[in-house]
Amino acid sequence: MNRELPEAVSRKLAQLPDSPGCYQMLNERGDVIYVGKALVLRNRVRSYFHSSAQHTPKTLALVDEIRDITWWVTKTELEALILENELIKRFQPRYNIRLKDDKSFPYIKINWQDDFPKIEIVRNMLHDGARYFGPYTSARACRQTLEALRRVFPYLDCERTITGQDPRPCLYYHIKMCGGPCIGAQTRGEYRDTLRQLMDFLNGDSEGVLARMEAQMARAAENLNFELAALYRDRIKSARQIADQQKMVAAKVEDADYVALAQDARTGDTAVQVFMVRHGRLIGRENFILEGAEAPQADVNQHGLLVGTFIQRFYDNAAFIPRLILVQAMPDDQSILEEWLAERRGGKAELRVPLRGPKRSLMETAEKNAAEYLRLQQAEWTADTNRQTEALTDLQQALRLERPPTRIECFDVSTLQGTNTVGSMVVFARGVPQKNAYKRFKIRGKGSQGEPDDFASMREMLRRRFRRIIEDNASDPGKKNRSDESWRMVPDLVIVDGGKGQLGIAVEVLGEFDLLDRIPVVGLAKREEEIFRPGESKALWLKRGSSALHLVQRIRDEAHRFAITYHRNLRRKEQTRSKLDDVPGIGPARRKALLTYFGGDLERIRQASLDDLLAVPGMDRRSAVAVKEHL
Repeated sequence: MNRELPEAVSRKLAQLPDSPGCYQMLNERGDVIYVGKALVLRNRVRSYFHSSAQHTPKTLALVDEIRDITWWVTKTELEALILENELIKRFQPRYNIRLKDDKSFPYIKINWQDDFPKIEIVRNMLHDGARYFGPYTSARACRQTLEALRRVFPYLDCERTITGQDPRPCLYYHIKMCGGPCIGAQTRGEYRDTLRQLMDFLNGDSEGVLARMEAQMARAAENLNFELAALYRDRIKSARQIADQQKMVAAKVEDADYVALAQDARTGDTAVQVFMVRHGRLIGRENFILEGAEAPQADVNQHGLLVGTFIQRFYDNAAFIPRLILVQAMPDDQSILEEWLAERRGGKAELRVPLRGPKRSLMETAEKNAAEYLRLQQAEWTADTNRQTEALTDLQQALRLERPPTRIECFDVSTLQGTNTVGSMVVFARGVPQKNAYKRFKIRGKGSQGEPDDFASMREMLRRRFRRIIEDNASDPGKKNRSDESWRMVPDLVIVDGGKGQLGIAVEVLGEFDLLDRIPVVGLAKREEEIFRPGESKALWLKRGSSALHLVQRIRDEAHRFAITYHRNLRRKEQTRSKLDDVPGIGPARRKALLTYFGGDLERIRQASLDDLLAVPGMDRRSAVAVKEHL
């Protein structure tokens, strides 16, 4: 071993089994910092601690943090791979390679399980009978795709219940972007046939779809329905324009994905390009960034390792997995990945490195595109970092701070006629929103009762926030957990929205906790964006158009948005509450059953007899008696 190991780690290393499985590394707070899989757990886990091993700086940092190890034994390496994916999604360990923002990739969802399927953009796939397409790297890409296709395949995205009996259609019907099933202008079969063509088009079968549309146009012309034939003609023209953008890349009609990557040898920054070929046509491409990748190491199949990791993360959430996935470099665990992909797609799956011919040429194109995407991303990151550094330096000088405010916390209060008063705390770290550190406060004291009192609300919120700095930092370090981390952080600057009055409240609260000398605080007037400092009567004006002013405005607007969103959510819940919510034994299911049975009329429920209440599905005698007594 290369150093003195914690007792728990030494004990666990001696107990490791000679079996396949999945392992977790934990730090001193009990946080999962790395998840891995192994064919032989004992050999793989112990290799991290061998003094003779040539570890990368990232691995050395990981080992230095490990305070405990846990593991699961599995029957096969495939089971270990599946479990590894689940644990990484659950814990998001900091030392694992991850797809940037992989939890929020959007999909196009077609609710095929409904009679009249509607189309929407969603962030999660469910096993609900719907058809999903994606993931896409942005909701904008989804919207652009749907806007183009809607002119060819009119579809529903409204909230109407389709009965065919509505007195009038919406605007989309009049501009030929909806078939009008709501008024009976389009039957269920006709509408679903349109959606079936749209799905085929998304899957790349543009030639088949165009052939069917041309047949429909010919039938309309034969029946002398020239207006309908002209409509099909225009839609075919639009469809061909979209299809022409899909490059024909293979003479053989096949489905395949091309996975290529580019990596900066100095920093380890890694971009992945996926070319999607359907029915021999290149129908789209998506770009991704891998977080946590290391700079290439000698004698290591670095590209193969990264490709394998990407395949696990991407195809674990992909709506469609082709039979053939062409890769730039082959992962070491090729057979396990192929077995896992085959299980997910319900049929054979193959990984292959193209060596010659059109496939090799297309892979080289994908590699060049990955390199170009990485270059552009790095340029953007550099520009953002320079702008943020400049803004923090300007703000430091303007406010006469000892150092640039690396962590800024901003507080805002939102209320309406004294009800549901809430507070928000947003955090910017190095000029960037740190959303996992945001806090919401539901005001419980004087500021939430009767006439609104923003000063009392701000005082309560700030006391609750800064009390945590004192209490959490004074607590037993061994009892600290991840949820306490953001509370313990001491900000370099506090901004309170509201000017002189709210600044006075902030000064008062910081003084109560002996933090006034440690934490600079300013007040920001809402109208003219004047900045007030403690003990100074004159306002400070940041230069119009300066990076410091833009940063302060962003922080203030984000605090306001966060507070308003929370306030609206509380009001919405308040408005949808019913007196049934206060009846003991009546939960959401029984409440819904009662309202459905009695047509949503609370007065009918109040006047109902005990036998009437017992006739409601899911009601028992105790619950029925509780309703009678309470109402």
